[in-house]
Amino acid sequence: MNAETSAEPFIIHESRIAPGTQGTIAIPVSQQVTGLNSALSLRVMHGARRGPCVFVSAAIHGDEIIGTAVIQRLLERLSPEMLAGTIIFAPAVNIYGFAAHSRYLPDRRDLNRSFPGAEHGSLAAQLAHCFLTHVIDRCSLGIDIHSAAVHRYNLPQIRIASGSPYLSELAMAFGAPIIIESPLRPGSMRALAHERETPMLLLEAGEALRFDRFALNVGVAGVLRVLAHIGMIDAEDGLEDVHVPLRSNRSSWVRAPRGGVSRRIHKSGDAVRKGEPLAFVGGLFGEDPIKLVSPSDGVIIGHATLPIVNQGDALFHIAEVDALNHAGEHSDSIVEALAVSDPPFPAAPLLDEDEVL
Repeated sequence: MNAETSAEPFIIHESRIAPGTQGTIAIPVSQQVTGLNSALSLRVMHGARRGPCVFVSAAIHGDEIIGTAVIQRLLERLSPEMLAGTIIFAPAVNIYGFAAHSRYLPDRRDLNRSFPGAEHGSLAAQLAHCFLTHVIDRCSLGIDIHSAAVHRYNLPQIRIASGSPYLSELAMAFGAPIIIESPLRPGSMRALAHERETPMLLLEAGEALRFDRFALNVGVAGVLRVLAHIGMIDAEDGLEDVHVPLRSNRSSWVRAPRGGVSRRIHKSGDAVRKGEPLAFVGGLFGEDPIKLVSPSDGVIIGHATLPIVNQGDALFHIAEVDALNHAGEHSDSIVEALAVSDPPFPAAPLLDEDEVL
């Protein structure tokens, strides 16, 4: 290795990570009610060769833990000796919610609505400012991993801001079943990164407080493909073997027409036609069942896993897809048959799970 390709030490907070090594960093954030300090825990993997700096983060909502498991498996697969550049892993950004099995911080604020934060602001503001200063501002790319809320499941999907060919390229490289072009939300990490011209991919996958094999496999394989695609690891990006994902920029929620017990016919990943039955909701004895139907041609990207419902509960999240035929006329699920679609309709807001319940 010559001087032109060898890396310099990576300095973060009060730590110095030598090229070809890794280290665990605890950056103080605030003081708990016990008087003990709390910290943002990071694992920094600093490659022996020069390259970009990327972060992979999880549990910005404390109960969305699937990304924590993805990061653990990435740490088993990667090593600093094989790396060109630096990866900052943040397996539990909202450590307070992570420990309490809660989406929120102790002050009931949503960390993903608190950026850019403030050094001397609320607890959420302090944590957001810490993550901005030590992670986002150091990186040229971020991959943030989320899941659905409690009693809900999300088909693995990449969410990106519209109008960016580079993000579209990275999303295609990731290889999740569907790419959603979703508007940036004020105060979110993704909006802040966009303002600082740091591209970000957001993976939605699985269910809060649960791990599932499919979501994990998609997450791990996707991050590795992106790292290969941008030249950080010497591996094929696998694009030749990845099905082209569906694309959508508009979605709708189908809600329970009555209270009672639901019986699902479809689940996340299924392609559905307008007017096709999704579920039936009946009373305690199964009486007077009402049929739910799909409002459009599309793909179910999220569903409620709890069959006991109140009237108005959101039961299905359907991404509208213009060219559904390409998803496979003889396939029950886009997990098995994927295709590209470029919807012509304008973007519609994609709400967070807690905003639709």
